[in-house]
Amino acid sequence: MSTESDPWGRVAEDGTVYVRTADGERVVGIWQAGSPDEALEFFTRRYESLATEVSLLERRISTTDLGPGQAKTTIARLHVAIDEAKCVGDLDGLKRRLDALTGQADQRTAEQKAARERARVEAIEFKERIVAEAEQVAAEATHWKSGGERLAQLLDEWKAAPHGDRQAEAALWKRMSVARSAFAKRRKAYFATLEQEREEIRERKLQLVLRAEELASSTEWAVTAAAYRELMASWKEAGRGDRASEDELWKRFRAAQSGFFDARNAALSAKDNQLRERAMAKEELLTEAEKLLPVTDVKAARAAMRSIHQRWDKIGQVAREAQERLEGGLRKVDDAVRKAEDIQWRKTNPEALSRARDTVEQIRRTISQLEGQLAQAVERNDEQATKRATDAIATRKSWLAEAEKTLADLTS
Repeated sequence: MSTESDPWGRVAEDGTVYVRTADGERVVGIWQAGSPDEALEFFTRRYESLATEVSLLERRISTTDLGPGQAKTTIARLHVAIDEAKCVGDLDGLKRRLDALTGQADQRTAEQKAARERARVEAIEFKERIVAEAEQVAAEATHWKSGGERLAQLLDEWKAAPHGDRQAEAALWKRMSVARSAFAKRRKAYFATLEQEREEIRERKLQLVLRAEELASSTEWAVTAAAYRELMASWKEAGRGDRASEDELWKRFRAAQSGFFDARNAALSAKDNQLRERAMAKEELLTEAEKLLPVTDVKAARAAMRSIHQRWDKIGQVAREAQERLEGGLRKVDDAVRKAEDIQWRKTNPEALSRARDTVEQIRRTISQLEGQLAQAVERNDEQATKRATDAIATRKSWLAEAEKTLADLTS
């Protein structure tokens, strides 16, 4: 019995089972256990199992990220399995399907290669940007803390970035290292310069402190206060050193300054109290002097004023705001006593009395003469002469009143 009607295989009379391929028939087994149909059914099931593997591979390649290398290994294995398969079925069709999968795997390989190339280019571009920023930070940054932190961040970004072309990456890494080293050198140089500047500032301020401590015991209040103002201005102009020495020197400076001004305030307060006490004493003397007014006894008043002046001078200076008022009050009393002395002297001076009487008589004679001239001018109807005579008479009469008053004072 034979099974010529099956397109993929047959069973010979002796039970030999053949599979049909493009290269011809190939023996796949011997069947003695049953009918040819059962034999073909058995070997067909074996084919279906192999076909299932091919189908699964197709699905994995099309729906998962199965690597091209792994896919090609599986394809090669299945090719061998098909060539050696002990089954009946469309083995050539399976091979064609595997060949198609090989094309997909090759395409996937090419795509992955292109993707890797793009990734390497992108990685180099990314690291180029990192290096460019690092070089900018290294060349321009003056905020050292934030600059150092940014360089550290850029280094972390470099380490986390994918790898690119090895040669290009090595060149970039060299630039990165140079940038980091340049930043470190600039920062070190800056802080070395800063330390030197701070040391110079510390030395300048130390000299100011020493000078302030020298002046702390001075009692030349105005001069020393001005000197402290100059020291404070110099302190502000000196700049700022490191915090520890700055705080220590400032504490010493303030202690010296406070010591001086506390002493000055205490001294000035004591002086103010003394000046107030002096002012009160002079106030009492002024009251004593003012009681001499009006002057009735010139000799007694002068003696009293001499005593008052002696005690006044012995008291000493008073506050400026009180001095003018007190000195002015005492001066008024002095003027009144002096005027009384003048009047008394004139009264007791014969020559002064004679001159006063002569002055009165002379003015009276002048007025009499002017009155005669006035009468003549009126008779002539001379208005200008009349006016001149009238004005002259009025002036002489005012002089006469003063002269008569002086005479009366001398004779009273």
